Formats: sequence, C-alpha cells, structure tokens
Amino acid sequence: MYAMVLSARGAPLTFQQRPDPIPAPREVRVKVSACGVCRTDLHVVDGELPGIPYPIIPGHEVVGRIDAIGAGVDELKVGMRVGVPWLGHTCGQCFYCRADKENLCDRPKFTGYTRDGGFASHLVADARFCFPLGERGDDAALSPLLCAGLIGWRSLAMAGDGKTLGIYGFGAAGHIVAQVARAQGRTVYAFTRGDDQDAQRLALSLGTDWAGASEDIPPTELDAAIIYAPVGALVPLALRSVRKGGRVVCAGIHMSDVPTFPYHILWGERQIVSVANLTRKDGIDFLAAAARTNIQTYTTVFPLSQANEALACLREGKLVGAAVLRP
Repeated sequence: MYAMVLSARGAPLTFQQRPDPIPAPREVRVKVSACGVCRTDLHVVDGELPGIPYPIIPGHEVVGRIDAIGAGVDELKVGMRVGVPWLGHTCGQCFYCRADKENLCDRPKFTGYTRDGGFASHLVADARFCFPLGERGDDAALSPLLCAGLIGWRSLAMAGDGKTLGIYGFGAAGHIVAQVARAQGRTVYAFTRGDDQDAQRLALSLGTDWAGASEDIPPTELDAAIIYAPVGALVPLALRSVRKGGRVVCAGIHMSDVPTFPYHILWGERQIVSVANLTRKDGIDFLAAAARTNIQTYTTVFPLSQANEALACLREGKLVGAAVLRP
C-alpha cells in the first residue's frame, strides 16, 4: 500500500510505501477510492488535537471497497462499497457507551487521528463502524458526507426545530446542511468571510434565502445558528443574531478562543452548545436522509500525492465546497 503520512506536528505529509495491512478479528481492509479533506485534518496536521500518535495517516471521509475481511465479520462482504467515518471505535463499556452516547466514549479511536486513516490506497477499519453505501452515487461526491455531512446532520438536530437557521462558515459542512435544512422547510441564512463571494454565490444557488458577511445582521432574527468555521469570534456574532430562547451550536472539534462578550446578548435564555463526534445511528439516519434529499456535493478532486496542496487550499480559504483525494 501507499499513503501520505504525517511524521510530526506541522510537518508536510510524505508519500510512503508500506506493507499491506492485515485486518484483525472484527476488522475489514478497505481499498480507498476517495477520501474527503476535512478541516479536522488540518487540526491533526497542525497538532491542535492532543495525543496524536506519530506517525499517522490522516483522513476520515473514506469511500472504498472491502478487499479483505478479518475473523468474526459476517455483515460485510468482500467487494462491498463502504464509508469509513471519523468515529472508528468505542469501548462499549464506559458510562457514555452504556447510555447510548457513544459519541462521548471515554476510550474512543478516531480514523485519521488515533488510528490510520484514508489518505492512502488502503486502510483497516473496525467493521462495526463502517457504513454500507450501496451503488448509487460517485465515490468522490459521497466522501464529504462521511464527516461534513454527518457532523452537519448532528449539529442540525442539536439546533432544534426552529424555522430560521443561520450557517456560519459555508464550506463542506455548510453547503450540505443548507440543502438538508431547505428540504425540511427551513429558511436558511449563510454567513461567510466578507470577501468570499464564491461561497455566497454557492449558498444562493443552493436555495438559501440570504447570504452575507459574518459581521452582518440578517434580515430577521434567527431561531438557531450553527458555526462550522473554527473561529471563536463568531460566537458573539451569532448570539447577536438569534432571538430570545435561540441556540448557537458550535460544530467544530477545535475552535479558537471565544472572546469575552456582554452578558445581555446571552440573556433571554439563549444557549451555546457544542457537538462532539457522532454516533453510528447518526450515520444511518443521515445517509438515508441524504439519499431522499438527493444532496449534491461540490468538490475539487486532487490526486493523493497532492494532499499537502489540498490542505493548503483549505487552510487559505481557496476552496468552494470540499476537497477530495483520489489514490
């Protein structure tokens, strides 16, 4: 196999060849056909997440086909197309796992962070955490659904049932969630960097009712706002735009510090909540909803060897939609 490998914090990924991995019991080996590039991959590369076991292969929006199966795997077969998401394993025994909150597991493993991921020709995954994808849809178009879509789905559920929704940061997750929210009958307002006219045009083309800069006040008060950009300064901006009783959902795994803000923009029973990881049920529910909604993902495809260039484009805000690597 071959892979783009992170050897140290902040180091460029290097192309390496390795022996083909052998799946252990209850694992499968997946031949990767596409892997989305997520902002969390930037946090891994930049060392902003704790406990990274170098060397590590990033990537957790994986689409591919099973080409080897370990002992004890009955539900998946060689040749099946599957998706491998961020949550790669849970202990099944801690308080959170026993309370059906496996996204908060005390001893989890994460694809592309604490176990090798999909910036590679092959990876090994826990069979219980793989999602069968069927044969409908292009591999590259499906890959952003495995994190941007899944976390977007969980954050949308946490935003509640309000009809007016603000989306701060209109990238991979934002452009997927906007389509789901519109299909649910919500009014959607897109907030981007002030100079990002391309993202604003994409938002309007997907049926959002308004698109503007993050500093702007929307035409009407919001029932809820979801923040996908890892920028803590957006929290008070979103609070100023939600109505009393509204909710601001912080959907990233990492965010810069939230600045101090006046209490009166929180008062009135406004709430700030965070989203942590996902559950397998999130994946099952979202992939079914995505098929019904016929979600369209907007992607820029890079060869695997250009993973560093794809990450640089994401870091510099040069992408519209999502980047995808193909081995």
